[in-house]
Amino acid sequence: MVVATPKTGELTISAQSKPAVGDVVPVYVSVANGTDVPRAIVPSQVFALDANGQRIGPMPPGEAARQAGRSGQLKAALTSAAASGIGAGAVGAALGAAAGAAFGSAGEGAALGSAIGGGSSMLSGAPAGQQAARNEANQQIGALALQGGDVGKDFTVSGYVFFPKGDYKEIELLLVNKETGDTETIKQPWH
Repeated sequence: MVVATPKTGELTISAQSKPAVGDVVPVYVSVANGTDVPRAIVPSQVFALDANGQRIGPMPPGEAARQAGRSGQLKAALTSAAASGIGAGAVGAALGAAAGAAFGSAGEGAALGSAIGGGSSMLSGAPAGQQAARNEANQQIGALALQGGDVGKDFTVSGYVFFPKGDYKEIELLLVNKETGDTETIKQPWH
């Protein structure tokens, strides 16, 4: 990720798209202010422009996490479910062995207890794994997302903005001049 560097007297913008994740295209945006004029960046005012010049608004980070998670959430849920199933299978085996010993067959009791404990835990672990994966994705994407706020002299603000998968030609940022309240529109080719 290339971060824009403040240059004396200039407002420097860098925007670089990344490969799509599920139905989401992450774009790393960096704004560096080398001027004496403080500016503010508002993530909802960063747009992707298609071939017709139509502005496509960004997705909120939580929605981006949901849509991008389609490709990886199932794997996370199954991995979590399998891990919880193995642990419960061991507990079930121990309980089954104890029960089997009481009735004369520790080996059969252990096998039955392992199968029941592992199977039931895998079934109950899958929803828990999905929720954990969803929560983790939301937290990670929220932390990486472009945060709104002031960009003072010699400061740089950077982060990801998320767009629906599409064919884009430019990116457009609207910045607010903190002294006058006017907006400033900056366009750059899509990279």
